[in-house]
Amino acid sequence: MTSLSVGNTTSWQERLSKADPTLRVHLLGIGGAGLTPIATVLHESGVIVSGSDAQSSARTESLQQRGIQVYPSQIAENLTSLPADQRPDVVLISSAVNAENPERQAAEALGIPVVKRREFLAVLLAERSVIAVAGTHGKSTTTAMIVHTLHENGIDAGYIIGSDLPGYGNAHNGSAEWFVIEADEYDRMFLGLSPQVSVLTNVEWDHPDCYPTPASFQRAFAQFVDQTRHDGLVIACGDDDGAEELRAFSPSRGWWISYGLDEDAELRAVAPIVAPNGCYTTEILWWGAPLVTLSLSVPGIHNVWNGMAALAVARYCGLAVTDAAAALGRYAGISRRFEWKGEAKGVTVIDDYAHHPTEVMATLAAARARFGTRRIWAIFQPHTFSRTRQMLHEMAASFAHADRVIVTDIYAARENDDGSLKASELVAASDHPAIQHIGGLEAIADYLAENVTAGDVVITLGAGTSYQIGEMLLARLTE
Repeated sequence: MTSLSVGNTTSWQERLSKADPTLRVHLLGIGGAGLTPIATVLHESGVIVSGSDAQSSARTESLQQRGIQVYPSQIAENLTSLPADQRPDVVLISSAVNAENPERQAAEALGIPVVKRREFLAVLLAERSVIAVAGTHGKSTTTAMIVHTLHENGIDAGYIIGSDLPGYGNAHNGSAEWFVIEADEYDRMFLGLSPQVSVLTNVEWDHPDCYPTPASFQRAFAQFVDQTRHDGLVIACGDDDGAEELRAFSPSRGWWISYGLDEDAELRAVAPIVAPNGCYTTEILWWGAPLVTLSLSVPGIHNVWNGMAALAVARYCGLAVTDAAAALGRYAGISRRFEWKGEAKGVTVIDDYAHHPTEVMATLAAARARFGTRRIWAIFQPHTFSRTRQMLHEMAASFAHADRVIVTDIYAARENDDGSLKASELVAASDHPAIQHIGGLEAIADYLAENVTAGDVVITLGAGTSYQIGEMLLARLTE
């Protein structure tokens, strides 16, 4: 792969920084969660965008509706069949595209620069004031909260979110100087950013396939903090030990603000309570002085932290705290984050992207606060063999707030199943009194349809295909 540093300015880099309308950018894996929003931003900026993916999806169809050329397969002919003056100036690849990919090989043989998000975003956002939201958990929600709050108050910020925000989608080029981005740590993408504002929601080891040890994970976040502009701001959760450990990198970073429930936090939530809507209301203090009341419309104590981070960013961007808090109170969530999927025969179905043990525990705690004594079914799809292997016992202990638990087969994602780990081992490691393994999604939907009763809440959890279980269940109950 051709590796291009930010300092080594090349023709495509210069043209991208100027949004040259003759620049051609081809995205290999354009339907993926990482590249689809970049394609949208590029298209809105006026450059010529094309791409390919191994399969069609709602994302690729949406891009095609925008007028973007999307090839339905990743073959060399996508590039080699083009006249020389119509070939891409640069090819951006997703983390899933390996060296054996025929379209990638064709680009390299044609001498077209091939880069990953880390190199590409450094150029794309070099002239913007970047607000980068990093952390193991809560990135998408916090990013969406910031975007919602800025836009509700008249700031047309650009953004890239790892999920769809109703009314906004997942990406926009924007006309304001600000650009809000979910700073993904996977494949070290976030190390291509030099933010004006860096948000650290938490730092807890994840992605063992990319970061083999907790120390390697922490070092990557330390580098991310170190890349915050010297006149910029770091906003970090003071209740998270991993984020607090990074304060050692703050002296050369200008300002560091912590938020949380801890009495030492500069931005502090005091005695949050669950309101009648099942969500939290709390008084917010700034350096010990009353600042504003924050009343949320999304459940879970974790969203109090996310909301405080968004409030701190909004204040930095010049918004009145009362206006920012009012906008946050109207924030209703994003797709696959405690998303209400429907109700049939008195059974409520919720879907959530949670796949790390801490996320699963937080989501189920939010469900318990929201739904009280109603019976909660947790349907968990383990995500990747490497994560399940490394965090087996933590996953096994994450279901305490659920009454019934069903574990699906492990979702391989980017990995291969070597047969050495089965989902049944996760069940065996758990001391939950009502946990079982059912492999297939259809079989789980059938089982649920026969066993749920009015008043039950079914929550599907996972970053893969687990959401389909809830949709199938609703269809069966409706029938």
